[in-house]
Amino acid sequence: MSGREPAARSEREHEMTENTPPTTPTATPRSVPAAGSGARLAEDTALGRTTIAAMVVQKIAGIAAREIAGVHSMGGGVSRAFGAIRERIPGGGAGAANIAGVQVEVGEKQAAIDLDIIVEYGASIVELARAVRRNVITAVERMTGLEVIEVNIAVNDIHLPTDDVEEAPATPASRVE
Repeated sequence: MSGREPAARSEREHEMTENTPPTTPTATPRSVPAAGSGARLAEDTALGRTTIAAMVVQKIAGIAAREIAGVHSMGGGVSRAFGAIRERIPGGGAGAANIAGVQVEVGEKQAAIDLDIIVEYGASIVELARAVRRNVITAVERMTGLEVIEVNIAVNDIHLPTDDVEEAPATPASRVE
């Protein structure tokens, strides 16, 4: 029997080579993070895996939105108040997981972004929203490779020039010269 095995193996190998098309090696897919895990699979190859945290997408979107002239600040009244308090706490502003005014939902290949903005008085809200949306989509897609499927923008307030003027505390009149 041992004399027939090499011949039989040789015939099987020959048949398989003739009858089956050549295959190209592919990377074996690895486990994919769940959509709610806050990380996205950017690249999964035989050389390794790259993931992008949701907080990274939040920061990119927030910075891209603030780059547009006419955006005064991000967030609604409550999130701005908490953000201001958080920034005053040592270590609270740096690396905080919640970016004021920016919420993201990140999947394997796509992202959806919600922005809450405060607009400067006099700016065309329609044109501003269009410019913010375009800049956010461009920045997130260029930097992460994610397809941005939507950018929802809520204008929560208008910043008036008089809002910046702080009333100076009244100084009592001096009683002595």
